[in-house]
Amino acid sequence: MSKILITQMPYKDTILEVSALLENNRIVDLYVQRQGEKYPLGNIYVGKVEKAARDLKAVFVRISNDQICFLPLKDCLDPIYKMPGRQGEPKAGDELLVQVSREAQKEKLPSVSANLNFTGKYLVLTTGETRLGISSKLSQKERQRLKGLLEPIKEEKIGIIARTEAQNGTDEEILEEYHVLSQECGRVLQYGITRTCFSCVSEASPQWLSLIQHVPIQKLEAVITDLPEEQQKIEHYLKANLSTKAEILQRYEEQMLPMYKFYRLEKLLEDGVNEKVWLKSGAFLVIQQTEAFVAVDVNSGKSETRKHAEDMHLSINLEAAREIAYQLRLRQLSGIILIDFINMKKIEHREEVMKTLGRYLAADPSLANVVDMTKLQIVEVTRKKTRRSLKETLMIEGEGR
Repeated sequence: MSKILITQMPYKDTILEVSALLENNRIVDLYVQRQGEKYPLGNIYVGKVEKAARDLKAVFVRISNDQICFLPLKDCLDPIYKMPGRQGEPKAGDELLVQVSREAQKEKLPSVSANLNFTGKYLVLTTGETRLGISSKLSQKERQRLKGLLEPIKEEKIGIIARTEAQNGTDEEILEEYHVLSQECGRVLQYGITRTCFSCVSEASPQWLSLIQHVPIQKLEAVITDLPEEQQKIEHYLKANLSTKAEILQRYEEQMLPMYKFYRLEKLLEDGVNEKVWLKSGAFLVIQQTEAFVAVDVNSGKSETRKHAEDMHLSINLEAAREIAYQLRLRQLSGIILIDFINMKKIEHREEVMKTLGRYLAADPSLANVVDMTKLQIVEVTRKKTRRSLKETLMIEGEGR
């Protein structure tokens, strides 16, 4: 079962707003931002094309006086221009609606998409990509149910993606969500083309809502907060969208022990930026972020022994595979990840480690894949970049924004 935690906590010279997902008494996903600081991920703006970069198959779009973004042409299938009748690829001077799809990371600009997404618990409505898509994780029977439900209501120029969680929604709940998302989409498209350049026409959902939307409804045991204002917003959302789960909202009221201390969030943040991670076996990981990739080194540490070395190395690597998948998600590490497991002689042991790592990465909401193992037994992993890493968010010394 899962719990979602929403709270605030002091951190160095600031206050952090924290939303966390707790599974089996361990926090597995974490959204952190400084109080009052706005993050643009998911926001929709009226942007202006600055220039084209044909060699990169992209254009640069300004969304404010001090922020320019990268727009790949592959994310620009059918852009919504302010100029009536304008079609085709964007050119310098064009004004169009764009949505921030990836935050700025280190020296990289934020990325935007002209294919706008409107996300709910069960569905995602899209512009640009106008097909009806259904999660491949669903059974054939469930896919047929959703296809029969959604095909009759689908609009020609708006796509629908049925998420995996749609299997837990009734027909009435899914249709109601479609109605809400469709209204929001229509409002943004009509309102957006009338606004001045650089206007923000739609703000992203709060962090806690992203967690609620990603947790299977039957596994969501509680939403716990000690913030009265957030409690009201959460209560409103649950009653409007998940009426059968409204009772899961809980208020944390222990005055002697703040919520962030009860759930040991201080220790979690401290561990989440440390390079060394100890495993129960006495082995440890070293996780380092570089400009080009993330390096993870598996060390036998205190568990080293000469007897049955091959079996011991397999055992450590399997333990490490699970912890690495957890750490990538918790720390929001992404891009290219290179993992140096302890060398194993047996091919079947290497294959077992690869399969185990892949199985744990499959549970990650961000797209994460095991690519290959090199001759030097370095495992290559990719993880989709969306948010800044935890270390970047906390602005640890030596780490850029």
